[in-house]
Amino acid sequence: MLLNSYHFGCSLCSLVGGVWRQAEPWRRGKSSPSPFATVLSRPQSSPEPARAQVLFPVGVLSALLADMAAPVLRGVQKLLKLVDFTPVPRRHRYKKKWATTEPQFTASRLALQNFDMTYSVQFGDLWPSIRVSLLSEQKYGALVNNFAAWDDVSAKLEQLSAKDFVSEAFSRQNLEPDSGLSPTTSLDGSPNLRCFTFSRGDVSRFPPARLGSLGLMDYYLMDAASLLPVLALGLQHGDIVLDLCAAPGGKTLALLQTGCCRNLAANDLSTSRTGRLQKVLHSYVPQDIREGNQVRVTSWDGRKWGELEGDTYDRVLVDVPCTTDRHSLHEEENNIFQRSRKKERQMLPMLQVQLLAAGLLATKPGGHVVYSTCSLSHLQNEYVVQGAIELLANQYNIKVQVEDLSHFRKLFMDTFCFFPSCQVGELVIPNLMANFGPMYFCKLHRLP
Repeated sequence: MLLNSYHFGCSLCSLVGGVWRQAEPWRRGKSSPSPFATVLSRPQSSPEPARAQVLFPVGVLSALLADMAAPVLRGVQKLLKLVDFTPVPRRHRYKKKWATTEPQFTASRLALQNFDMTYSVQFGDLWPSIRVSLLSEQKYGALVNNFAAWDDVSAKLEQLSAKDFVSEAFSRQNLEPDSGLSPTTSLDGSPNLRCFTFSRGDVSRFPPARLGSLGLMDYYLMDAASLLPVLALGLQHGDIVLDLCAAPGGKTLALLQTGCCRNLAANDLSTSRTGRLQKVLHSYVPQDIREGNQVRVTSWDGRKWGELEGDTYDRVLVDVPCTTDRHSLHEEENNIFQRSRKKERQMLPMLQVQLLAAGLLATKPGGHVVYSTCSLSHLQNEYVVQGAIELLANQYNIKVQVEDLSHFRKLFMDTFCFFPSCQVGELVIPNLMANFGPMYFCKLHRLP
């Protein structure tokens, strides 16, 4: 339509210009012959007709132009009704050479489109509720720093009407001996963890953490669901522990808070992320522990850990890189849904299988591994667990068993909302009343 308007305009301009040029001599009062009229004149020797010779053609020309202009103007008016002269911004006009300047979606919008297509099928009627929760403000928990004055910190947090959801779960377990929990499925491991949250429906915020009297930060703000993989790991005193993908450091700090780690190896491939991990440890952990043999921070390729230190650790936490669903909907920086990172995103499940397999190989026979992500995708959760189990069985002849964590649903039902149809492991789904997660975790036992 724009091209037709352009040609019509050119034709109209040519027509008017031609008429104007032909009428130029008569408009200026000159006596050259007119193309629209024949001049009737007497012989040039008579003075009177000469005056009429100049004036007569002007009148004739005016009448002819009026007669000719009327149908032309009517035609122009009809054509103008058919032509859309709405201005089109130049950068939006379609040409192949301008394809790179066409409007592009932001990474967060691409993430939401991707989630709408996949999660609406995976979660069905639950997806609208999860979607709204993901787009809403997230709730946080306050992990008390046991290396600081933890009793004073706990008292201050209780004054804010916050509750320690971990101690409440232990209390519920002790008060309900008929709950059906066997010793192997109870929360006997990972002691000393204190994490305060506000009750369901309470959207209050914790104040920023401050330096305590001992020169360390009082508490660490984190997604309270991130503590569940550490609880599921079931640390015992004297365990040698590996945190294969440790940065930014929340779960590593929680592992140290248990007081069970005889030695903790905290690894992350990214040196910039291990820098953030070091800052967390410096702010929350005493110097003698950081600089002693108890904590070791490395930046190795986690996929090769089974070759580097195979059959070494009692407990291994594999909190793999994932699509970080909530972050992808709210932040543009370092968003994995950027167009330049499409291939990286497509290769995530393969990377996750390799990391989980390496963690299992680094575990002693009889040891335990917890696999976790902050994604809702079953391709990054259950399918990765099943793929790693098959990989170890086929290539290394190592048998791995998935342990039942269904008791977590009952113990923490007042704090979190769990997906009821998770086939392998457990999944915390965001809910407006308890807007934590997403957090998937699965416990694996490497059989002797």
